[in-house]
Amino acid sequence: MAILNQLPSSVLQWFAIFISIIIEALPFVLLGSILSGIIEVFVTPDTVHRYLPKNKWLRILFGTFIGFLFPSCECGIVPIITRFLEKQVPSYTAVPFLATAPIINPIVLFATYSAFGNSWTYVTLRLLGAICVASILGILLGFVVDEQILKDNRPPIHHHDYSHHGFFKKLFLALVHAIDEFFDTGRYLIFGTLLASAMQIYVPTRILTSIGHNPIVAILILMLMAFILSLCSEADAFIGASLVSTFGMGPVLAFLLIGPMVDIKNLLMMVKSFKPRFIIQFVATSSLVIIVYCLLVEVLA
Repeated sequence: MAILNQLPSSVLQWFAIFISIIIEALPFVLLGSILSGIIEVFVTPDTVHRYLPKNKWLRILFGTFIGFLFPSCECGIVPIITRFLEKQVPSYTAVPFLATAPIINPIVLFATYSAFGNSWTYVTLRLLGAICVASILGILLGFVVDEQILKDNRPPIHHHDYSHHGFFKKLFLALVHAIDEFFDTGRYLIFGTLLASAMQIYVPTRILTSIGHNPIVAILILMLMAFILSLCSEADAFIGASLVSTFGMGPVLAFLLIGPMVDIKNLLMMVKSFKPRFIIQFVATSSLVIIVYCLLVEVLA
């Protein structure tokens, strides 16, 4: 306690904000990690492939909305999508799932609802934004650009076969996977929370206010911030909520949309499996749609 008393008041405020965000976010990260472990062990891509509709438009919608029932954190979504593609799931179905699954799943939506003071506004806008991005990506891959997005010379991916295990063994393996993911994603959460809370204390208010007066600049800055922080989608809403008073609705919404779709860890995983041309198309299309969507929200708000 004596050491704490010697710290500057700004540092104590920084730590207080940091701890409050962490306490709010950790339960959702834990819940998301457990669900991810259950999906990894108990649900196979073959199961989803079996229920794919025949019509191309319906397949795009299927990929866009299946995240409600088959949620996944963005930290592990790329390997799942790669597995889908290897099982002949079309890219115009898999890529919309890649875009929406980390956002529209019930855990993330409930976390967003809680983070913004039990308000449905940000939940609805985040949900609609993700659906817009996913639908446009699906249409482009289904009707316009090359739908073959996996690298021809990509390194082999080692898949685990859990089918021969009994139920309790599967449950144990799901918990092991959940623990690994919890600690893996937790470090990104802690790093992002440290930066976000420090921003509130140490960045001069006049700078943030001037940024906030220019919606386009504010949107681009928060999109870049989301990319760099690489937060887990179960926790990013709590950091986003702390930035609303400074940046406004549109920029914070851009932060909530781009982060789960394009961040540092996702991009590094994409490079291993996907063609560079597709990665550029994915990042450019997602970013452009999000910018336009959030500008419209900012104007209409």
